[in-house]
Amino acid sequence: MMSVTPNRQLFLRHIAQTSPAPIGIEMKKAAGIHLWDIEGKEYVDLISGFSVCNIGHSHPAVVKAVQEQAAEYMHLIVYGEFIEAPQVGYAKMLTDHLPASLNCVYFTNSGAEATEGAMKLAKRVTGRTRVIAANKAYHGSTQGALSMMGDEYWRNAFRPLLPDIDHLDYNSQALIDAIDRNTACVFLETIQAESGIVKPDTAWIQAVRKKCTEQGALLVLDEIQAGFGRTGSLWAFEQLDLLPDILLLGKALGGGMPLGAFIADQSLMQQLTHDPVLGHITTFGGHPVSCAAGKAAMEVLLAGKYIEQVKQKEAILKRVLQHPAIIDARTAGLWMSLQFKTAELNQAIVHACVKNGLITDWFVFAPDRLRIAPPLIITAEELKEVCDRIVYSIQSVVK
Repeated sequence: MMSVTPNRQLFLRHIAQTSPAPIGIEMKKAAGIHLWDIEGKEYVDLISGFSVCNIGHSHPAVVKAVQEQAAEYMHLIVYGEFIEAPQVGYAKMLTDHLPASLNCVYFTNSGAEATEGAMKLAKRVTGRTRVIAANKAYHGSTQGALSMMGDEYWRNAFRPLLPDIDHLDYNSQALIDAIDRNTACVFLETIQAESGIVKPDTAWIQAVRKKCTEQGALLVLDEIQAGFGRTGSLWAFEQLDLLPDILLLGKALGGGMPLGAFIADQSLMQQLTHDPVLGHITTFGGHPVSCAAGKAAMEVLLAGKYIEQVKQKEAILKRVLQHPAIIDARTAGLWMSLQFKTAELNQAIVHACVKNGLITDWFVFAPDRLRIAPPLIITAEELKEVCDRIVYSIQSVVK
C-alpha cells in the first residue's frame, strides 16, 4: 500500500490535477532507464518521460553541460539582442543533420509552443488562414494546438477555438482533396502518436506533399514524439522520402530540460521579423541551459549506436510481447502500442505494471492501448526482461 507522506498531501492540495486518479508515486531519483521512489522501490521507465529521455535519465554528459552552463549564465534575453553560444551551437548542430531547406531554428519552451509558432508562420508566409489537420491528432494543449486536436471530446469544453480549421482522417483521400488555394498549411504528425502509433501510408503522405506544393500550402510535420531516433532514423520523415516546409520538435530535443522548436528555411522564418516587427517572441524559449542540455544529449545519441539498434529492439518487442489478451500490436521502432479488449482492462494492466516496477501508460485517443517507449539506451537483455514482466503483468490481471 502506498504510504501517505506530507508531500503527497501537499501534492493533492496545491498541485493542479489533470486526472481524478493520479498514480501518485513520490519519486526520489532517476538514472539511465530507472526511477526510484522515496521508499527505494526501483522502476523501469517504459515511456521515457513521454519520449523526452531518449538517452535515459541524468546522463552524466547532460548533467555536466547543465552545470557548466548554469555557472556561466542562465537567463539573459533569449530573443532580441544577445548572441548566446548554447543556442547558436545547438541550432547549427540540428541543421547540420537536416535537409538544406530546414536551416533556421526558432526555439520555444515546448512542443505545443512550436505548434503555435508554426501556425503563425504559415499564415504569415501564405497570407491564408485555413488549416487542415488530422482527426485523432495531438499537437499540444494550448488554444491553437487544441483547435487542431483531432477529437471533439477534448475540444468541446473549451470552445470557441480558432476558426477555419478542418479535421479529416489520417491516411484518407478526403484530406488530400481538401487542400486548396485557401489552405495555409497542413499539419500532420509524421507518425500519429496519441492514436496508438499510426503510421502513414507512404504513397498517401507523398501525395499530401505533392498537393501542398501544387496549391502553395505549407506542409508542417510534427516530430515532437517521433524525432531523435525513436523510429529507427534520426527523423521519421527520412523513411518516407519527403521534406516538410516546417518541422516541429520537442520532448527529446531538450535532453530532459524544457525545449521545443519549429524549423524552416530562413527565407520563411525572416518574415516574422517585419510587418509586424517581433512577429513571434518568447521570454524563455531557447533558454541557454536547455540548449546546452539538448546539444549534449544529441551528441550522446549520435555518438552511440542507439539509433542503429532500434530495429533489432523493435523485433524483440514483437517477438516477446505475446499474450492471448493482446488483440492488436503496432510498432514504429522502439515505440509500441498493445491493444486490449477495453480501456478498463488496459488501465488494470497499467496498474499491474506499476506494481511490478514498470512505468507505462495509455494513449490520449486510444485508452485501450498500452504505451511502450523505453529510453533508446535500454539493452537487448534489459528489454527482454521488461517484456517478460509486461507479459506477467497482463497474466496477473486476466488469469
